[in-house]
Formats: sequence, structure tokens, C-alpha cells
Amino acid sequence: MQIDPITIMGEVSTGVAADGTTQKIRLGKNRELIMGLAHGQYAEASRRGNLFMAQAIVTAPVIWSTEAGTGGPLLWNGSSNVNASILAVGISHTIVTTVAAAIGLTGGNGQSAAPTSTTAIDSTGNLLVGGAGSACTAYRVGTTVDNKWFMPLGSFHTGALTVDTFGLGWIDLGGLLTVPPGSYVSVAASATATTLVMQACIIWEEFPI
Repeated sequence: MQIDPITIMGEVSTGVAADGTTQKIRLGKNRELIMGLAHGQYAEASRRGNLFMAQAIVTAPVIWSTEAGTGGPLLWNGSSNVNASILAVGISHTIVTTVAAAIGLTGGNGQSAAPTSTTAIDSTGNLLVGGAGSACTAYRVGTTVDNKWFMPLGSFHTGALTVDTFGLGWIDLGGLLTVPPGSYVSVAASATATTLVMQACIIWEEFPI
């Protein structure tokens, strides 16, 4: 079977087109195809009201394998109709730890009912300001069912806060993790970070299954 070639015509230009007009594809002077993002990476999902954030202030985050007091934030997908795609994590601290520890994410499934012994999330909301609430539920900490893995993202050491080099840790995960119904994901540590006071946030997108 022979497939006829397709010819695509372009135009070398720097012009700006008006809305509603038909234009040729824009080319550079060496016939390179010129493209650009219309908006920021997350702007479309944000304006549709599908992006959410949760922020927690946690003292002495526990080792990830300890399911009591996991967090935070601890994000539980108790819905039946959406997946949560984890886009980014932000981590900072205000009081240093006396136990050096990696900080990252843990998660598991089989969480058909809400985690127990939860405490309220410090702040959460739609990243479309004034948008609807999320289908998933965020807690500061809680007791989970089965923490299956630990994904290290950064570390806290025992140096004084005045000389600490950690600062703000912002990690773009780009949807690497998907949290289906009956599952959860949470910020956690590789060892219980005694005396550490940490502020952390999770950014996620919700989309229909």
C-alpha cells in the first residue's frame, strides 16, 4: 500500500496574528519549525479548577515505615471517580532536627476508609482561586494502612538553622505519581526527625478515571 507524502507549508516571519485568522506554520530562516507554549505548564489545568494544594506544619515527622502518625500532608483519595496526579512537593523547615534524615514521599493502597487518628490540615484549596473543593482529602497527619515504599527527595541535617543550606526545597514531580481511589500519598522521613519542625505542601491534579 502506497502512502502519498504530505506537504506542509510554512512561512518565515516574526509577525503576530489576530484572533480568528488562518496562518501558515511559522518557520525560522533555516527552515526550523518555531513553536512556543501559549501559557505556563500548569495554567490550563489550573484555570479549569483541577489543581489543588495542601500544606502542613509537622513536628518530628515519623519514619515512613511507621504507619501511625504518617504525614504530612497526608493525601487520601477516598473518591470513586478521580485519580490524583502528584505534580510537585515543597519542603522547608523552621526548627532543625537532632536526627539527620532524608525527606520524601511514602504511599500505599488498600485504604478504602479514611485514615484514623487524623489531625486537620493547616491549609488546602483549589489553585483556581475560589474554585471548588477537591475530591481527595488532605490531613496534617494520620494513621495509614500499609506504607509500601519511600521515595527520597531531599535531606535534613543537624546543623544550626542559622548556617543551614537547605532553605526552600521545591521538587517538580511532573505527574510521576498517580493516587487512585482507595490509595494515599504522604510526605515522610527515612528516620523520625526528632525536634524538626517542617512546613510541606503537595500539589496535585484531579482528573476523571
